[in-house]
Amino acid sequence: MGQPAVGAQPTVTTLADGRDLLYFFDGGAAPAGFTAPADARELPGRPPSSELRYDPLTGEWIAFAAHRQSRTHLPPADECPLCPTSAAHGTEIPAAHYDVVAFENRFPSFGPEQHAQELSGAIGETLPAHGRCEVIAFGAGHQDSFSDLGVERARTVVDAWTHRTRALYAMDGIEQVFCFENRGADIGVTLHHPHGQIYAYPYVPARVATYLRRARAHRAATGGSLFEDVLDFELAAGSRIVHRGEHWTLFVPFSARMPLEVHLTPNRHVGDLTELTENERAELARVYLDLVRGVDAIYATPTPYIAAWFQAPARRAGETYDDGREDFRLHLQLTSPRRAENKLKYLAGSEAAMGAFIGDVMPEAAAGMLREAMGYEIAAGGGEGYGEV
Repeated sequence: MGQPAVGAQPTVTTLADGRDLLYFFDGGAAPAGFTAPADARELPGRPPSSELRYDPLTGEWIAFAAHRQSRTHLPPADECPLCPTSAAHGTEIPAAHYDVVAFENRFPSFGPEQHAQELSGAIGETLPAHGRCEVIAFGAGHQDSFSDLGVERARTVVDAWTHRTRALYAMDGIEQVFCFENRGADIGVTLHHPHGQIYAYPYVPARVATYLRRARAHRAATGGSLFEDVLDFELAAGSRIVHRGEHWTLFVPFSARMPLEVHLTPNRHVGDLTELTENERAELARVYLDLVRGVDAIYATPTPYIAAWFQAPARRAGETYDDGREDFRLHLQLTSPRRAENKLKYLAGSEAAMGAFIGDVMPEAAAGMLREAMGYEIAAGGGEGYGEV
């Protein structure tokens, strides 16, 4: 498979309040003569770290970030903080144009400090919510979406996700790195400009912890890999496969929770984005772009979604596969609450209170809609032969 790709190196600078800002460029290299301009704004000091509180009934950590109540909320286009800086408006990006940028969130849920700390899980335990939150803007066009990007720009985003995953996992006290995009007002976005976020948690979040427990139990019971066995199950069934590529498989899971839920998984075992080879990253950029374009093509209007990268927890010095990387496979989960042209699924009583999901759309039907929207066809019998129409 080859060695993991190193990826492009960004141009790094700081904003007026000391936050890091990184410029990533299509093609991997900065244009000749590019110099990161200074941030000329006057900004208040950064807020202190939020507060973590332990819930003894669920075993989960809850972060309280009261300062986020004052964050920017759906500003008009001429006040967008993710557009390039102009003579009339200073923004988070001082450059007059950019390809992709990543920067520390001005209103973080975690951080700005990162420190290792012991989480005992005692009743009433309170700790600083150390960690880091970053924003990643996919381009300078305010009216664009990810589906409007070209393959080269999608690859730049993949490289930026990879770079930030590597850098954040290297920080003291970071246990989990999570790259994601919230798209659409129905999801709850506070900025319309095309962007995603990256969270670096000081603990392993509940969803990943559950996956790890299930994967370890599966290995103990069967000797096999849970993620590998799930992929083999979906390939054998065939009806929920959306696309089977050389390096990646796209499928709607047998027990999908949401009306639209599709998983994108590498065909070999990979723990996080940093372990992908050059060829795997290149195919990922193409297939992921096809996916978001297909999601937008299902209906006449853009579909709200959450695109979430699930990665293995941090590997600590001296640790072996007990850190979960033998059992946890990198994968994307893209979900949408849109269950019909003009209907949304709301997580009400059963889902929100009990965590007991009730499906509105059969997974096989959802896979068929996606294949049609993406221009893919499925071969009879499943397993092989998935490709473009």
